[in-house]
Amino acid sequence: MRAYYFDGLPGDQRLLHDSGNLVQPEVLKSIGVLHWHIPVPADGQYDAVDAVAKERGYKNRDVITITKEGLGDLYESKLKSFYEEHMHEDEEIRYILEGSGFFDVREHPNDSWIRCQLDAGDLMVLPAGIYHRFTLDEKNIIKAMRLFKDEPKWTPHNRGEATDTNSYRLDYLKSIAVN
Repeated sequence: MRAYYFDGLPGDQRLLHDSGNLVQPEVLKSIGVLHWHIPVPADGQYDAVDAVAKERGYKNRDVITITKEGLGDLYESKLKSFYEEHMHEDEEIRYILEGSGFFDVREHPNDSWIRCQLDAGDLMVLPAGIYHRFTLDEKNIIKAMRLFKDEPKWTPHNRGEATDTNSYRLDYLKSIAVN
């Protein structure tokens, strides 16, 4: 995974938008974002992913593929909805099996966007309550394993007054010591 500050320039969200300012792993850790690089096994045995899942209490998983061909007429609207700034009330865990894309996460306390460029073999954990968004890159394909502690919680809570006071958001801010 490569992380850098988003350049904030207008244009296609699927472009790099690389400001040239890299983000160090300590910064990501300070906002609760975790990352491992685990090469995708040719034999389909995900022992290293299973070890992370066990350590973090993930009990369920599925695999999702996002492509223009697979989503058809829904592609553009889905991509736009993924790119709306939002949070979840559960961790978001993705292990990239094929393709690539970007998760943008908000840094604190300055509210800058950090762009995390994910490729096959990257496993990322976003904490519950962090504001983020997702987009594919110009290749327009990603296949990812999604891991869950319990049953999947898909509800995105778009950023606004209600989410700023959401208990999961407040717990997240406490966990990173933002007052």
